[in-house]
Amino acid sequence: MRAAVVTFPGSNCDRDLAEALALHGFAVARVWHKDTDLPAGTDVVGIPGGFSFGDYLRCGAIAARSPVMAAVAAHAARGGHVIGICNGFQVLTEAGLLPGALMRNAGLRFVCRPVRLRVATAASAFTAGWAAGATVTLPVAHHDGNYQADSATLDRLAAEDRIAFTYIDDPNGSARGIAGVLSANRRVLGMMPHPERSADPALGPAEGAALFRALAAAGVSA
Repeated sequence: MRAAVVTFPGSNCDRDLAEALALHGFAVARVWHKDTDLPAGTDVVGIPGGFSFGDYLRCGAIAARSPVMAAVAAHAARGGHVIGICNGFQVLTEAGLLPGALMRNAGLRFVCRPVRLRVATAASAFTAGWAAGATVTLPVAHHDGNYQADSATLDRLAAEDRIAFTYIDDPNGSARGIAGVLSANRRVLGMMPHPERSADPALGPAEGAALFRALAAAGVSA
């Protein structure tokens, strides 16, 4: 299993994500935002959290236009798996790989704390390690995590079982409490909480490890 983790100027969770993937059996390559190709044989692309390009313009908007994102889009189009976490979720929406947008938190404050989530679907390679309806606690750290989309999009996400996680204690005002969504082919996941920060039992609670274990067990391939 091979993973590629992209680094943009301002990324600060890229090493965390690479370490979490490696801990669960992936051979991890690091990719710079100016690269135009992914390493051969890449199964999973990770778009990490942080403050890409200083969050100027809109969070993720500049990173979404980096040269590497054409290769990420092509990887997703041919059925490859992509996970975007926090700022990575923002990048994926700005790139058009996921619907909706991440807005300023409703309370207009940066939120950094563990939050309780409900696993809304187990029908993806990312969430198969939990039963639908299970609860999990993961950390969040964001200022622009308020997921919004028009009513038709929200209805479609629900009807197609593409809501991956919802907040039990919503920290940011997201529409319908959404914390993560899947693409139409279920192979692209964007989520605001940080499973990579809760993936190693040597460092504390490791409830996020289930995501990485499930992804590895799925034998994902592009």
